[in-house]
Formats: sequence, structure tokens, C-alpha cells
Amino acid sequence: MSGDRPWRPRVPPAAVLRRDGARGTDVLLLPERVVVLHGSGRAVLDLCDGHRTVDEIAGLLSAGADETRVRHEVAAFLDRLRTEGCLR
Repeated sequence: MSGDRPWRPRVPPAAVLRRDGARGTDVLLLPERVVVLHGSGRAVLDLCDGHRTVDEIAGLLSAGADETRVRHEVAAFLDRLRTEGCLR
């Protein structure tokens, strides 16, 4: 990733987004790891296709909400997942 190019997050090919009926939640399944998603986590990850920037993802999700707050929350969520090795 270049320092001057915005990050375009994507879920790795080995990961699967799935609804866990037993838990009643969405999960991100990775090799040897399960990440339980809360709130709008699934909606955010559904937009992480490697083409959209973090700002574009936040913009799509901020309809009718405080855009600045949504951008901050989306960026923090995605950064945390990247730090944990769940996103590329």
C-alpha cells in the first residue's frame, strides 16, 4: 500500500461472511478464527471489496446520520480489523 494512496479494504479470499443462526449474529470466518460482528459490522464488511476507499464506504453508510461520526466509527472499525489481520 502506497503512503499517498487511500486504503481500499477487502476481506481476504480465505475469509467468509456468514450468518450464525445459533448465535443470531453475523460472523467473519477466517482460518482458525471467528470474529463475531455487532451492529453494522456486516454492512461495513459487505462493502469492503478492494475497490472502495474507507471514506467511500462510510459515505454509503451515513445516509441520514452524522457523516463525520460514521466516518470516524467506520475507519476505527476497519483499522482494528486490519491490525488484527482480518482485512487487506
